Amino acid sequence: MRVVLAEDLFLLRDGLVRLLEAYDFEIVAAVDNGPSLLRALVDERPDVAVVDVRLPPTFTDEGLQAALQARRQVPGLPVLVLSQYVEQLYARELLADGSGGIGYLLKDRVFDPDQFVESVRRVANGGTAMDPDVVAKLFAKDSNGPKGSLARLTPREREVLSLMAEGRSNASIAQALVITERSVIKHTSNIFAKLDLPVSDDANRRVLAVLAFLR
Repeated sequence: MRVVLAEDLFLLRDGLVRLLEAYDFEIVAAVDNGPSLLRALVDERPDVAVVDVRLPPTFTDEGLQAALQARRQVPGLPVLVLSQYVEQLYARELLADGSGGIGYLLKDRVFDPDQFVESVRRVANGGTAMDPDVVAKLFAKDSNGPKGSLARLTPREREVLSLMAEGRSNASIAQALVITERSVIKHTSNIFAKLDLPVSDDANRRVLAVLAFLR
């Protein structure tokens, strides 16, 4: 699996390269700034990009914007963004086109190699990988408003959607909540119905469900 990596701190970049190579990823480019990232993504068209949000020259959201621009030029390009802090706007921008192949993790997750690598692979395969802390903060914000998009969901459906937002499969959700996969499927169907997400061959309703509460 081919990876483009963007991280401005040399030690962390080198550590990520070594970690991913240890899990049989091929690093086709490892860059430290936004313009170089955009060129590498468009030229190399990797299976997945692992991108630090803040890169030179602006050290604001240069990495994120380069990744979003690359996705416009290479539709569906899988991108996993790493951030030091939870920024709701970043998650919202990543999911704005309603397609999969997107992840947003806090950098602390890198210290759990198996979890991090599993997230990289999930994103590369077109899924989503949202950091649990990001999901928790977004749910907490939504709960503050009496007319929030989640108002119609039951507590159990909220739990299922929270785990769905992390990118978990039905089997993983069932295991986490100690329920059957059949129950997960039922709850998921209820979520889609309550969030007005009709059956569609073109849309990933899991991604759209996550996007619904991000809004």
